[in-house]
Amino acid sequence: MSQFNIAEAKSHFSELVKKAMLGEEVVIAKGNKPVLKLVLVAEAARERMPGSAKGKITYLAPDFGNIPEDFQDYV
Repeated sequence: MSQFNIAEAKSHFSELVKKAMLGEEVVIAKGNKPVLKLVLVAEAARERMPGSAKGKITYLAPDFGNIPEDFQDYV
């Protein structure tokens, strides 16, 4: 993973895009705290594929669909 501050990212944006396109994780920080990550759009879409957990969920609590008592006001 590479981390760059905003000023570095601004001056080397093309280089950072190339790194991200090659699969490297590129993080942009503000005040030394990570705030953004450059990723390929195709990879980001692949991460949240509907149905991708099919067959992987082995247990659901019996009360999974119940609304907690203290949340009744929000329903």
